[in-house]
Amino acid sequence: MIIHGYSSNLYVWQERYKMDGLDDSMEAILRGCAEAGLDAVEPPPKPEVYALVAANGLRASGSYLGLALHEPYEALAVDAVVRPAAELLAQAGGTDFILNPNAKRVGAEPVQLKSEHELKRQGDNMTRIARLVEPLGLKVSMHNHAAAYELADGDLRSVTAYAGPEVGLCVDTGWAHTAGHDPLEWVRRYPARVFGFHFRNQFGAVPTEHLLEGEIDIAGLIGLLRDIGYAGWLSLELWQPKQTEPKLPMAEDVRRSIAYLRELVAGCGGDGGGGGGLAR
Repeated sequence: MIIHGYSSNLYVWQERYKMDGLDDSMEAILRGCAEAGLDAVEPPPKPEVYALVAANGLRASGSYLGLALHEPYEALAVDAVVRPAAELLAQAGGTDFILNPNAKRVGAEPVQLKSEHELKRQGDNMTRIARLVEPLGLKVSMHNHAAAYELADGDLRSVTAYAGPEVGLCVDTGWAHTAGHDPLEWVRRYPARVFGFHFRNQFGAVPTEHLLEGEIDIAGLIGLLRDIGYAGWLSLELWQPKQTEPKLPMAEDVRRSIAYLRELVAGCGGDGGGGGGLAR
């Protein structure tokens, strides 16, 4: 197991800073990420944000892009949206191009199940995007975001049944658990598809403040990464809505989570990668 380092998406920082009444500018957030001991972040596809990432001594591990992947390829604005985002990431030395399959909605109706035809098209679209960005040195993975079992199962199947081997999974542990799936079982069943992670722990559908508590077996998951020979980033998504009732500052929750992951990786005999963090 080789860990490239410890990263985080930025949306969760923005939400927490807003909830705490703090300066939620990108400058303040990236400063907090660096102070928390992160090695990298997942910037939005904006050149000015990438410049701030570098100015704070951080790397870009990957970039996250939400798309209606079940729609026809021509509707995805690949040249206007996808290609520029991929090029920005590649220029910054990032590797993980993370695609989030948007939910299927019709007007104001609730989220609907995607048909099998739409799931196949979703897999085909991700394969085409993966082949498009491969010359840039990027790998494409699907980030699961559905909160219901059948919805999450469909998005998972769009990769495992319908996408080419170029497409992997960015396993979001919190959303998988919320949807009634076991993220560890996904790793056991599809080891060759595991390209990345967004780590969060949960009590039921409520996210926990950091990784050290919750119902997801994070230690067991790291053991599985050793077993499959995982090589990649460990990225956090410590989403903390009001129901979480966080007590510590965001930076401290991130420090503790990084330290916990590093401890688990070291215990598995893996290369813990870069980054710091305070001991528990």
